[in-house]
Amino acid sequence: MIRNGRWFVAMLLACFVAFMQPLSLGATVAEDERLVRRGEMLYERGEADAAITLLRGFLISRSDSPLVHRACLVMARYHLEAGRIPEALSYLKRIPLEHESLKSQLLTGIAQVESGAYEEGEALLQELDPAALNPDEKRWWAKTLAASRAAANRPLEALFLIDAALHSEPSEEERLALLAQGHRLLENVASAADLDEAAFLFAATPLGADARLQQARRLLGQNDEEGARWIVEELAASGIDFPYRDDAALLYDRLTGRPWLQRAIGALLPLSGRYGRFGEEVKKGMELAFTLHNAGGRPVSLLIRDTQGEAESTAAAVKELANGERVMAIAGPLAGAAAFAAAEQAQEEPVPLLTMSQRSGLPAVGDYVFRNFLTSRMQVLNLLDYAMEEEGVGSYAILAPQTRQGEEMARLFAAEVEERGGEVVYQLSYVENATDFRRQIRMLKGEDPDAPEVEEEAVDELEDLFIPDPPPLPFDAIFLPDYADRVGLLVPQLIYYGLDESLLLGINGWNSPELLKMAGRFAEGAVFVDGFFRYSTYPFVQEFANLYFETYGEDPTILSAQGFDTANILLTLLDRPDVSSRETLRLALARLDSFPGVTGATSFDLLGEARKVLYRLTVRNGMITQLSPEEKDEADEELRFDLSDPPATESTF
Repeated sequence: MIRNGRWFVAMLLACFVAFMQPLSLGATVAEDERLVRRGEMLYERGEADAAITLLRGFLISRSDSPLVHRACLVMARYHLEAGRIPEALSYLKRIPLEHESLKSQLLTGIAQVESGAYEEGEALLQELDPAALNPDEKRWWAKTLAASRAAANRPLEALFLIDAALHSEPSEEERLALLAQGHRLLENVASAADLDEAAFLFAATPLGADARLQQARRLLGQNDEEGARWIVEELAASGIDFPYRDDAALLYDRLTGRPWLQRAIGALLPLSGRYGRFGEEVKKGMELAFTLHNAGGRPVSLLIRDTQGEAESTAAAVKELANGERVMAIAGPLAGAAAFAAAEQAQEEPVPLLTMSQRSGLPAVGDYVFRNFLTSRMQVLNLLDYAMEEEGVGSYAILAPQTRQGEEMARLFAAEVEERGGEVVYQLSYVENATDFRRQIRMLKGEDPDAPEVEEEAVDELEDLFIPDPPPLPFDAIFLPDYADRVGLLVPQLIYYGLDESLLLGINGWNSPELLKMAGRFAEGAVFVDGFFRYSTYPFVQEFANLYFETYGEDPTILSAQGFDTANILLTLLDRPDVSSRETLRLALARLDSFPGVTGATSFDLLGEARKVLYRLTVRNGMITQLSPEEKDEADEELRFDLSDPPATESTF
């Protein structure tokens, strides 16, 4: 009986062990998956030490796990990236045949090439389809095959592979490593014909520039200084950014006796002639910016040329600054004809040009031309951002002078209102020197402008109660794109004849003490924009204005502020480590985003036109004050123009 009982217990235990074994195995596989997956994730996140510690322990304790191949793959990659080829190969050999994959074949081929087994490694790599690799793997595949082809004395094939890797959006570190690989290859190309072909095939690329440098060195070794000088001058003019520009610069200096590219900015300003005083204002702003920069940073030279406002001398100055002085960029000019000539010459050189002119179409000349100046379109956009987007004004009247600027402003304003879904009810004009605006005001009120004027009869208060109110105006705002001396005559007449309910909108020409002297209380509540406001609430504007006054004994104008900002934009970009050539400076300008200048936060659009957040100004309690999003009620701090101040300079460009 006892024997039978023991037999029964033994049977129960055997069944229990058999039942529990699959559960235990399943739990182990799940734990292995968790550990290996964690190691893979740690490695991908850049925590290599933690990943390797975890996976090495896993391989020791779980050498029989079905996930060993995944752990070995990470370990092999780790050692391969560290240059430990034997260790990488030992882990790759531990991967079972049934678990070999695209990734294991890629790593094995790379390790074989790195170990010097070029034929075996290249055979494995050639079997792979690059389209099945991710971008990082594809670059590794390409640069390894390039090394194999170079070892087989097939330099052009190797260079093609490096060029392909360079076009796959590598990181800056990877890009420099690839160019270094190409550089070593080009230095050791035995055949002059191969070097010539490489320079031709990869023209206008960093590899091509490096090939041209090697050509120049070979010519110099053959005592052909003229041929070598011609090549390095071409390299200097090309603006191609490649890591061996310093070597090319030394060779250029040796052959020409001139520097390759100076750490310098050229400035084209009208310092004589009819625009001379404007050029002087810009010059003061630029010189102040350079003084501040060079006091605390790596110095940059400012090379100023007097354009006299003439196109021919300006084009010659661009050429001289670009090719003789080798400046990194040029600022200016101001006058329209000179600016257009400068833009065309700068695009031809090429050298980045940051012009300060209102001449239409300048940035359209080419991708090396940018404009940093207050334009008519910029003012219209900023005004309508306020009136339409913030205040909800949808209907407008336009009353503009018959001048080139007035007509341009009216056209731009009407088109932008329509684009935004608003309506321009009336668009009227007056002669440039008008003093009487009654005809236009009658038309705005919907009255016959040719009807004889009727004197209003005196009406007692009781009768006045039965006189109907005039019909409401069909617009909510009036745009007046003129200057303070004319607006000072026009605004009081608008108010006197009953247009006091309409919001008055103006341009930078309103920003003058003359407006307060002439229009007085009639301009209360009007809103206008400008590119600079001496009495801005912003601390950095006050800092600039005070420093400018301390330096020159006068207040800054919009032109001196524009010169200060233009210089600071270029100086700031030149200080960036990634800006080392004219091309990289051009790209940095194109990507400029909200540069914090005293003339407003500045960016550039796709054409090179500045986009600025302008100063919104208003007249409040007889003073010109800044109207900002956080200052839209009567309790705002009021900053004023003293009526004794000289009027702000208005640009005529």
